[in-house]
Amino acid sequence: MARLRAPGGCPWDREQTFASIKPYTLEETYEVLDAIDRQAWPELCGELGDFMLQAVFFAQLAAEEGYFRIEDCLEAINQKLIRRHPHIFGDASAENGEEVLKLWNKIKAEERAAEPSKPQGLLDTVPRALPALVEAQQISSRAARTGFDWPGPEQVLEKIHEELGEIAEARASGSQEDVEGEIGDLLFTVVNLARFLKVDPEQALRRCNAKFRSRFAHIEASLLSQNKTLSATPVAELEALWTEAKTKE
Repeated sequence: MARLRAPGGCPWDREQTFASIKPYTLEETYEVLDAIDRQAWPELCGELGDFMLQAVFFAQLAAEEGYFRIEDCLEAINQKLIRRHPHIFGDASAENGEEVLKLWNKIKAEERAAEPSKPQGLLDTVPRALPALVEAQQISSRAARTGFDWPGPEQVLEKIHEELGEIAEARASGSQEDVEGEIGDLLFTVVNLARFLKVDPEQALRRCNAKFRSRFAHIEASLLSQNKTLSATPVAELEALWTEAKTKE
């Protein structure tokens, strides 16, 4: 990467900035997740290489500006892993995953307290650039650690029914802004239900998307074999093909 960025190197690589590389980083992240979802392990090898290239690229840009080197990044994460695993590298003890997580969060809080120059609000460290579903998951999880939470999943389900009623009221009012707000409230509450049920909402939705793609592809293939089109096929027939796809799963 240093050679590509050097004078006489690749014109495209030399033109890139921190901002211009960001979209590729997001794209490569999702390609890694897709390969894992499909259990495409040979593909994952290549996708992880692409993913790591993003870190190399950012580190090279930083080195050129004199901010830090990639060695500094690796040393920082090594020290963090040692610091946050005192049950492995120190004298602390943790018998299960839950105890490890509590210890990890306690050490994180101590680290934040020791750096007053950084934002001290509980939610300030949740990146605002995260996909909204992931951001909602992290916000709700951190707030719940303080006790700001529902007693259990039953109360969250009640809240979901309440939000559905408020969506109906917003529709009746004719305000698109209110409808958007209530839809947001519903989605946020569903994320909380996923947290209570120990389901990763991002992965749940990704699996749902993959399932929809597969079933819809079955409908398209079936209609193509009959020289039919989607737009000219009655809804009842489409639903029958959808059910057929579900049965084959």
